[in-house]
Amino acid sequence: MTKKQAAKKSPLPQVDLNLSLIDEIRQVLTQARQKAYASVNFIMVEAYWQIGQRIVQEEQQGQQRAGYGEALIKELSKQLSTEFGRGFGVANLWNFKQFYLTYPTEEKLYALSRVLTWTHYRLLMRVESPSAREYYTREASEQNWSTRQLERNIHTLYFERLLASQDKSKALRQQQPPERQQTNDFIKDPYVLEFLNLPESPLVSEKELETAIITNLQQFLLEMGKGFSFVRRQYRISTESSHFYIDLVFYNYLLKCFVLIDLKIDKLSHQDIGQMDMYVRLFDDLQRAEDDNPTIGLILCTNKDETTVKYSVLKDSEQLFASKYRLILPSEDELRAELEREKRQLLAQRATEPEGKSHV
Repeated sequence: MTKKQAAKKSPLPQVDLNLSLIDEIRQVLTQARQKAYASVNFIMVEAYWQIGQRIVQEEQQGQQRAGYGEALIKELSKQLSTEFGRGFGVANLWNFKQFYLTYPTEEKLYALSRVLTWTHYRLLMRVESPSAREYYTREASEQNWSTRQLERNIHTLYFERLLASQDKSKALRQQQPPERQQTNDFIKDPYVLEFLNLPESPLVSEKELETAIITNLQQFLLEMGKGFSFVRRQYRISTESSHFYIDLVFYNYLLKCFVLIDLKIDKLSHQDIGQMDMYVRLFDDLQRAEDDNPTIGLILCTNKDETTVKYSVLKDSEQLFASKYRLILPSEDELRAELEREKRQLLAQRATEPEGKSHV
């Protein structure tokens, strides 16, 4: 009997693959690829930093000669491109140089380059403010921001919006771990919700706004900030004789409290504030657990009058906040102008307050 005939008589047995075996092998391969990518990323980022360092050192040696730095980079680009191919154009070599100047210590680089990619760093290098760049660098690495999310947060002045409505001490607290920050460190003004793809129009209803947020919940959570998780929409709380419905309810695991959001397509009114005040009190009495911190109420509105804010319970409450939202992506200049306007209004308000009292 030939081997071929024997093989026909003794076919391989049918095997039902264990699903857990497939999952485990898939996980091994996925982790291996991720580790390989992280390793390559670290090596390349380190190499770019070292190239930048050598360019700066060489420039310093020839700094007395006019145009030496520019000529050096052009010649380097020519020779490296010939030997190593694409990726070493003049613009990239300038980026390598700026990379070293922005992150001049190896210790910091090594701590971050295992998480952040070269694209992350190219975005971060263009942030002029050192404190803002430090914030974005830390948050991008700790929160695993994609390059797209980092770019959006920089463009929408995420850091500046966090600081705009608070006092100077907040800038220092933003450099602290989340557990050492305060409640209002998590509230921005304004919120930029351009990802909802809704027009800034009076024809948009509150129901449409709420539905768009639920549809784009992941992006909304990223815009809200750290620690937020979604609980429910149209959350019902009831008394003996009435039912009330809260538009959106979240829980923040860093603040250890519920966050109630009321959506308004109009200008903030004292009725809106009174309603949210009641919601927060009811929620604290009926839903808050013993180990939860006091519930926060946030009213998102298209506009707010500072006089209304000043003469309402918002002024002295540590649980109630009102912020504007934008449905289109403004330019950086428009956002900066809006933040400056908010800051001037805040300073004018504080000028009339008794010493030692301050609330947004």
